[in-house]
Amino acid sequence: MKKITLLFLTFLLCSSLPAHAAVKKENRLWQDESIYSIMVDRFNDGDIKDDMDVNAKDPFAYNGGDFQGIIDKLDYIHDMGFTSIRLTPIFDNTKNGYHGYWIKDFYKTDEHFGSINTFQKLVKEAHKRKMRVIIDFVTNNTALDHPWVNDPSKKNWYHPKQNQSDGENEWVDGLPDLNQDNPEVKKYLIESAKWWINKTDIDGYSLPAVNQVPLSFWTDFSKAVKKEKKNFFLMGVPSEDTDIDAVKYQNTGIDSVFNYAQSVKLRKAFATTNQSFSNVNSGSVKAAKPELMANFFDNEYTVRFTTDIVDNRQFPGSRWKTALTYLYTTPGIPVYYYGTDIALIGGKTPDNRRQMNFRTEKDLIDYTTKVGELRNQLPSLTRGTMDMLYDKGGMVVYKRVYKGETSIIAINNSTKSQKVMLTDKQLAPDKELRGLLAGDLVRNHNNEYILIVDRDNSEIYVLTEKSGLNFPFIAALVGVVILALIFVFLIIKRGRKAE
Repeated sequence: MKKITLLFLTFLLCSSLPAHAAVKKENRLWQDESIYSIMVDRFNDGDIKDDMDVNAKDPFAYNGGDFQGIIDKLDYIHDMGFTSIRLTPIFDNTKNGYHGYWIKDFYKTDEHFGSINTFQKLVKEAHKRKMRVIIDFVTNNTALDHPWVNDPSKKNWYHPKQNQSDGENEWVDGLPDLNQDNPEVKKYLIESAKWWINKTDIDGYSLPAVNQVPLSFWTDFSKAVKKEKKNFFLMGVPSEDTDIDAVKYQNTGIDSVFNYAQSVKLRKAFATTNQSFSNVNSGSVKAAKPELMANFFDNEYTVRFTTDIVDNRQFPGSRWKTALTYLYTTPGIPVYYYGTDIALIGGKTPDNRRQMNFRTEKDLIDYTTKVGELRNQLPSLTRGTMDMLYDKGGMVVYKRVYKGETSIIAINNSTKSQKVMLTDKQLAPDKELRGLLAGDLVRNHNNEYILIVDRDNSEIYVLTEKSGLNFPFIAALVGVVILALIFVFLIIKRGRKAE
């Protein structure tokens, strides 16, 4: 009797679940990724043995973050729905090179971060969770005290130190600028990049100052490293606030480029309320593969987006939620800078690289988890076409379609509740919209769908068949009631016999 009752209860539960047009599970593409970006030194200290010269109170010094600290938090990152992590440079740096960009040895890990064995463990642990690992690979410059700088035989490995009209040859921040046109330099950098792939099994490189290195170098570099591992990924990171022709770089074999032009527009649209979204996509750079562009609000080079929000006297939690909904549901790969999960504040470098704090409220963490799960579940959000349906007064509604799946995203970034009417022509007749983020349900009425979204709220809908009367559900419910009555009757009957 108990087994039969449990069977009916299971059927009852399954019958009550909402259904939408499911898309057959396909092989994972890079455009399906969501990336958690980490400055290694500022994330988490997991091993005090590598805390040499650490001063957590000095923003210009090492603060203690390391590989073990990241390993310890992989579940935390994975549980939020992230499928990849990106790390700032891990190579051996000169004194106070906490950020990783002052490299003095391309074949060693920084002693403050841990050994290469620990890094290999980090990659393996990430792969166990089906997460990919991308690391920064610096090709533009070295540290001032790199052995090559004072080596007469390596004089031609650098561009002369002088004011340059060509940004590719400039000594940025006073750092010795490598001459990638020199065949020896090119060979060294490419061989080093190949070595790390084979030694550690990483899945991709992000390439800082990509615009300061000749395109011809990137063509040879891309071709060489991609031979070492199938589906190896390359992300170009331009100099801060630099608009570049992404098509040129993608044509060299670099898959993705950080979309600074769009980032500026995104920050303006979401840092306060009642902003138009019409300029957001128009501000994006042209790309050969827009679905692979790296979209972001902030990173290790920019002021924290939370600072923009606070400067506008807005509440960070509300602004970040609407911003993340847009970031996760529009074409491109979302890159989420560590600390976003706690609305970390920060000004210009190094203030934008504050230490992560894991003892904080979970509101943004929970919201990130929600939108992350939906992005991973709905291929229309990562592979679908995009059509803008409504954009007025801080309210935006757009449609993503992939094969048999249609998602409708509604974001209200205004100071009041908004009502939007969509037509059958925009969607489809005799369907309904099921909200997966906030649980809303919109049925077709008189050939219209009326969406009502409260201020500072968003909803991600899927277009489904009308549910109507759920006869299997009703039958199961009646069956459970009958079984319950029979069960009570038998208990009473047995009790009487016992007397």
